[in-house]
Order: sequence, then C-alpha cells, then structure tokens
Amino acid sequence: MRLHASGDEKTKLPTIPSEANLHIQCGVCGHPDPSRLQVQRARNVTLRTSSAFLAGILIALAAVWQYGRLDASCLAIKGVNALYARVIPGTPEWHDYPPSPTNAFPDMFPTDVGYPGPTHAGAEPGVAATAPAYPMHSGSVHLVAPPAFAKGKGNSKPRDTRFDLFRSLGSLSPWYSVEPGTFGIDSSPEAPDTCRITGVHLLHRHGARYPADVTSASGPPGFASRLRAHAGRFTASGPLDFLNDWTYKLGQEGLTPFGRAQLFDLGVSMRMRYGFLLKNFTESNTLPVFRTESQNRMLASAQNFALGFFGYPFEDQYHQVITIESRGFNNTLAPYRTCANNDDPNKGWRGGGLQQEWMAIYLHKAVRRLQKHVNGMKLTVADVFAMQETCAFETVALGFSKFCELFTEKEWEGFDYAYDIGFWYGVSFGSPLARAQGVGYVQELVSRLTETPIETHNSSTNATLHNDITFPLGHSLYVDATHEVVVMNVLAALNLSSFAATGPLPSDHIPEIRSFRSAEVASFATNIQFQLLSCDSEPAPQIRVIVNDGVVPLHVLRGCPENAHGMCPVDAFVDAQKENIRRTDWAFACEGDWEVPEGWNTTVGYPDWM
Repeated sequence: MRLHASGDEKTKLPTIPSEANLHIQCGVCGHPDPSRLQVQRARNVTLRTSSAFLAGILIALAAVWQYGRLDASCLAIKGVNALYARVIPGTPEWHDYPPSPTNAFPDMFPTDVGYPGPTHAGAEPGVAATAPAYPMHSGSVHLVAPPAFAKGKGNSKPRDTRFDLFRSLGSLSPWYSVEPGTFGIDSSPEAPDTCRITGVHLLHRHGARYPADVTSASGPPGFASRLRAHAGRFTASGPLDFLNDWTYKLGQEGLTPFGRAQLFDLGVSMRMRYGFLLKNFTESNTLPVFRTESQNRMLASAQNFALGFFGYPFEDQYHQVITIESRGFNNTLAPYRTCANNDDPNKGWRGGGLQQEWMAIYLHKAVRRLQKHVNGMKLTVADVFAMQETCAFETVALGFSKFCELFTEKEWEGFDYAYDIGFWYGVSFGSPLARAQGVGYVQELVSRLTETPIETHNSSTNATLHNDITFPLGHSLYVDATHEVVVMNVLAALNLSSFAATGPLPSDHIPEIRSFRSAEVASFATNIQFQLLSCDSEPAPQIRVIVNDGVVPLHVLRGCPENAHGMCPVDAFVDAQKENIRRTDWAFACEGDWEVPEGWNTTVGYPDWM
C-alpha cells in the first residue's frame, strides 16, 4: 500500500507493483518474456482504471447518503433543496430582507462626513408650462413581456395595431400616458397658448403591489394553495411544464421594487412638470402639505413620491399627513372603511356575479386547452383566471412571468374586460355607492379651490384633521395618495359622465366601443391632475382635469362650456360640484336600509331609483 497525502489528511489507496518489480520469466531461461510483459502491462492499466472508478462510486454514494441525512429545511437554508428534494408546486418562497446583520457598526458608516463641495440649486423646472411638447410615460420600464403568446383564432385587434400586454391588465396594468383624445379632448397636458399654470392638485394611486392576502382561497395565492393540495398527484407538461417546480414568490400587499420605482418616477415627473410652483412656498416661507394614509404601501408610495419630487433627504422639504385607514376613522382617502353598506356584496362590489359570467365565456377554450397539459388536478375557470392574475402580479413583482405566454391576445383582452366589469359595477359609475364614497374628497377639493373651510362634515371627511396646519388652504400644490377604488369613486362623484357615455357593461361580450377602461383610469400609480390656469384668452381662472395625461371634457358639467383644451371656469366648476354635493346623501347611501332592485342599472354611481 502507498499513502497519498493532502494537507494533514492521508488516504490509503491500493497500489500496483511497478514494472521494475515484476518477476515475469520464461519457462526455462530465467529471462523476462516480452509478450507476457505486454499482457501484464495491459492488465495493470485495466486494474488502475477499475480501482479509480470504483473508488469514485463509493465516494459519491457516501456523499449522497450524508446529504440525505440532513433535514430538508436545512437544505432549503443552504439553497440546495432543489437538488435533493422534490419541490412541491405552489410552495411559498419568500426572502425577508434586511437581515439582523453581524456587521452593523453605524458609527463607522456616517451619512455625512462634511466636505460636500460647492453646490447651489438652479432654477425650478416647468415642462408643463414652458415646453412645446409634453413628455409621455410608457409605464413598462423594467418589465419584460413574454416572447410570444399562445396561438388562437379570432384576434380582436386590427393587424396594424400592436398588442401591448401591459396596457391590457385592467387595474393591474402599470400607469401610462394615454393618447391625446382618448377621453374626448384632443389636447395634451402642457399649458395651452396664452395660459400659464397657477396651481395643481394631484390625486394618485399607490404603486404596483403584491396580492392582498396570501391566505386567500382565490387569486394567485388560492391557485398556489390548490397546487399544494394536489401534491403527489399533480404533474404538468408542454407549456405548463414549469409548474412542476414553480414556487409562489409573491408577498402580501406591500409595494414591489417596480412599485417603488413607479412612485419615485412619478415624483420626478411632477417636479419636472410643476417644480416652478415651489416658488410660491419660498415666497410665503411655508412648506407643502401632502397626504397619504397608514397602510404600508400607501405610506411607502408617498415617501417614494417625495424622494423623487424633493430628492434625498426630503424630511425638511415638506410635511406628510398620515391619516388612519381603519374602521371608525373618517378618511376621504379610504372612505369605504366608514361606509357600512360597502360590506354588503350586493351593494359594494356588486359586479362579482357579472364578472364570473364573462370569465366563463372568454376562458372556456383556455380551460380545455390547458387541461390537456395537466394530470392529477381538474382546472376550473377560477384557476385559469388566477393564472392570468399571477402573470400580472409576477410581472410587476419579479419583472417577468411564464404565465403570460399561456394565453392568446384575445384572452388577454377578455381578462382586461373582466376587470372593467368588476370596477364598473363595484366602485364606479355602475355602483350605487361610488358617488357617496367619493363625495368627501370632492368636498375637500371645493374647499381648497374656494379657500373656504368645510362647514358641515357629513361624509367621510375628518373634522379633526381639518385645521390650518394639516389641511391648509391657499396652497398652489397639493398631493394626495389613495387607492384605485377611491380614484374611481371620485370620478363618479365629480359627475365626469364622459367615462359612462357608452352605458353599462354587458357580461356576454366586449363592446366594440366603450368609454370606460380600468387600465386607462385605475392602473398602478394612476393619477388625476386638477390643473389651474390663468389665460389671457379667458376672463376668469380656468381648471382642467387630466387623468393619466389624458384631458377629460368638462362641458358635461352644468355651466362649463365646450372648450378645445377641456377648460372650464373655476367658478362654474365649483358650482357644478356644489350641486353634486347637495344631491349626494352619504348617510342614506352608506348607512340606509335599502336593497338594489332586480335588474337595476345606473351610470351615475348612486342609488337613483329612490
């Protein structure tokens, strides 16, 4: 035997006698036999090779046996469980960051060491006031679309129109600048000739988030739960093969990295457009007051907006009001918390049944097509719809999703329309509660426009917070963060009826022309700009309503004339909104004992049968 040394370890391996030690002789002469020597050499080579191969097998078996003894959770921590244990499809896979670091020495990493060098701020930007064109927002930076979609008959888009998945995900779409004329006014948000912008009131939704409830029996978490329930029986093939080791990587409710970027970018965009309005605060020696509410994604959205708008550090550049979103607290940014009838599915979110009717129609072929690639689990319409939702949520959370390529363009248009149905009947012009839930914000808007405190708090307004400090009047810039459902409530409460021009949405087909699309008005980071102007061509101050860079017609309001740029005199706009407020009984809509009549429909967002 010989020894092979490696460091302090020595392993005994079998040795083969060298050629010099061989005593191979011919029968009688005592001299080595060349032919026998050649045979022995071949045997030696074979023996060496066989011994090495056998040793390798023994070492590999020992390693596998040793790893097999480890607990699966330990392997998961080491990140190698996929190599030694079969992944159960749908298993949650989450990463909690930051850790509790062992190298936390804050004194060694100061944020300010002095020596900043000479700096001085330049002039404030004002693209909306000075530029000949307006910067449009594509909305899908950082996101990767599927390389192809499933093949299917009957694409509903004309061949010369390029399908864009990220504009066909309903309220799960990223916000983007709609084309001029989308809402009926062929104008863009830059100040019209002879006009200058004097103020802006911005209402925006939070950025892209994770699904609402990881324990839900529906949606992406529900689909993941269904896969786990069929563990051991479920297998997938073909385009669904990735499901065999797919894990559920979505968190709960908080902003995704892309969602943070959306609000940061929105803040930068608004500073570039309206930064010059900050001069008014410098002259009055005051700071702007922005509002959001207490939900994690709402506060994070407001902070990321501020980071983009003001830059770091932003703490001393504005004041942030954080209202409480919870039952028992009046809040115009979350009015459904104090509207009792919103909890009744026949009143609040009453479009669920109609949405399911449409899902059964447009997903009929998809269910059959995908079932061919699944064994051990019967797919339902709800499963397949959840797969489409998973595409949307994974895309804005992870940047890309394999689920997206499972469906045809026509099926994605069906998904988009399913969200339209849900939002139309649930929180917008087809809901009996929309106007009442949005009227509190309209009261606040009128208060700001007229610089007059609200006298009677008879809706979701919070009298405690309506004071000179937390609800100041006379400012040229206001920013409020809210939810998409509230944006829909507000559009209905403002009576901007052009969004309802084509009437209630059917549940058995997609209308060829429809004035209401949730992707255009309720997307992640959707925003409404109430733009105030002073124009040489107009005798009185003007106001425009701009939704995702699309100008909304105001001549639908009593007293507002038709205008090529969508402008209306502020006084006429205020009078129209005061009339809307008078005609809206929040107590009756939200607390009244009433039932929706069979077959009833509306386009005004209010229980108008009364």
